[in-house]
Amino acid sequence: MNQYLAAKQPDFSKTIDFFKKSIASLRTGRANSNLLSGIQAEAYGVKTPLQGLAAINVPDAQSIVIIPWDKNVLKDIEKAVTEADLGVGIVNEGDKIRLTIPKMTEENRLELVKKLNQQQEDARISLRQIREETKQVIEKAEAEKEIAEDDKFRFIKELDEEINNRNEELKTIRDGKEKEIMTI
Repeated sequence: MNQYLAAKQPDFSKTIDFFKKSIASLRTGRANSNLLSGIQAEAYGVKTPLQGLAAINVPDAQSIVIIPWDKNVLKDIEKAVTEADLGVGIVNEGDKIRLTIPKMTEENRLELVKKLNQQQEDARISLRQIREETKQVIEKAEAEKEIAEDDKFRFIKELDEEINNRNEELKTIRDGKEKEIMTI
């Protein structure tokens, strides 16, 4: 692996990790605590992730229970979950919040697959931007006689192979999530 490609490995990994995180919150019809990742509640004047304010349990396939450690933040948590617009039923039971996950219809599932495809395309665009930046650096190095012309073509070929591998990785992750969404 050439030094230009090696320097961009963290960027490639960040793109893949961001894609994984963004699709983790896609609802699949089954209760999953990942549905609440990324939601922050305004508590004590500070935005705090739900995991920092409450215990999150999944008692069955259709519900999630949020039990705050301090009952004073219950309304703040309820407000944050409501504003997140997750498409779930929210019930404040006085000492905890119960989220009920509705059954997925075929239409819901197809809509989620569309969102999944859009997120995959966003990740692919990000990979293409990293490719273009790296390609420009390689071409500049060749123009300034830091590397030979043969090296430039070899480095660009390696870059293209890496992008193809990363796109395949995205596709594999996406296909797994689509299967999860479409499974009844």
